[in-house]
Amino acid sequence: MSLSTSEKLEILKRGVEEIIPENGLEKKLTKNKPLIIKAGFDPTAPDLHLGHTVLINKLKQFQDLGHKVVFLIGDFTGMIGDPSGVSETRPILTVEQLKKNSKTYQEQIFKILDKKKTKIEFNSSWFKKMTSAELINLSSKMTVARMLERDDFSKRYKGNKPISIHEFIYPLVQGYDSFELKADVELGGTDQKFNLLVGRDIQKSFGMEEQIIMTLPILEGTDGVKKMSKSLKNYIGLQENPNDMFGKIMSISDELMWRYFDLLSFKTSAEIKEIKKKTERGLNPMEAKKMLSAEIVTRFHGEEKAIFAEKEFTNRFSKGNEPTEIKLIRLSIKASSISIIDLLSNEELGDKRLCKSKSEAKRMISQGAVKIDGNKVTDETFLIQNPSENTFQVGKLKHLKIKLKKG
Repeated sequence: MSLSTSEKLEILKRGVEEIIPENGLEKKLTKNKPLIIKAGFDPTAPDLHLGHTVLINKLKQFQDLGHKVVFLIGDFTGMIGDPSGVSETRPILTVEQLKKNSKTYQEQIFKILDKKKTKIEFNSSWFKKMTSAELINLSSKMTVARMLERDDFSKRYKGNKPISIHEFIYPLVQGYDSFELKADVELGGTDQKFNLLVGRDIQKSFGMEEQIIMTLPILEGTDGVKKMSKSLKNYIGLQENPNDMFGKIMSISDELMWRYFDLLSFKTSAEIKEIKKKTERGLNPMEAKKMLSAEIVTRFHGEEKAIFAEKEFTNRFSKGNEPTEIKLIRLSIKASSISIIDLLSNEELGDKRLCKSKSEAKRMISQGAVKIDGNKVTDETFLIQNPSENTFQVGKLKHLKIKLKKG
């Protein structure tokens, strides 16, 4: 059954922060022709997380409605570094790093998008051909005064912090992508609004119809405060172990759960409202969170692993048992022993670190939330001998087997 324009708009507007111009999308949809939908991702890190999927999910909605989705990998812009929302110049990545990251992006996005209906583009394909004269012409499309309208540039300028010339080029380059792709709609986070507007300006300057821009919210991480980010250790990666993914989603607050439903779930707005009504009538929010966790884990790992992950979570949370599979990490240290505080917060454990800081480790011990091989630790000066192999537990959800060796 074909949907009316108003029904399509209801689907596409869900979770969207702003559409510019406000009635622009409706006008384009009434033309009843496939639109070119663009979203760009700089491959600055190897892993995508659920925060990235807010945009990718919106691409899927457009794709399901018959529009042409272009997933743009910014391998050229990635070498510049997006200045959006940063207080200092980003480090420049090597071509090798960008290529490696680009490959993992392609492996991950097709857990959501239809591979046969998705066009992947690399913006290096046209920027490598651009001459110096063409780059100068592109630079003439924007003034320094306009660039300093950006909040992040303005703050750095007023604070006497350096702004490199190549950072000024970034919005122009992103905008030029829209011209090359003949984009009808560009999606981006709220922090990308300036760059998306530049895309409209660039298209207009070349005599092209301006794209509609749609900004989407920045998803908060598991802490519910800061944006989801690997560097902040509050992210849920698409390639994470299904048990860890399930557990991390279950760890978010009940309030944040509804935002995750709106931005990450493929359930209809009506279905989400019904779940919300049930919780208001007495359904335990944990049960609603299990529905969300199962849906997301199924999307990235399959139904069988989602069912197992839920059983594991129930086994650990409700019954207080250890999970059947515990990750083993080998850690080399020179000393003959290491304090429990230093071990739990050890940065060498990477993403598997059980506590984000020494102060958190102390707090967890004081709360009686730390166990070694099932035995509660009460002394924060307790030493772990080297070599040794022990199973550590922090709270109800975090388990890790650590094998210490001299090195």
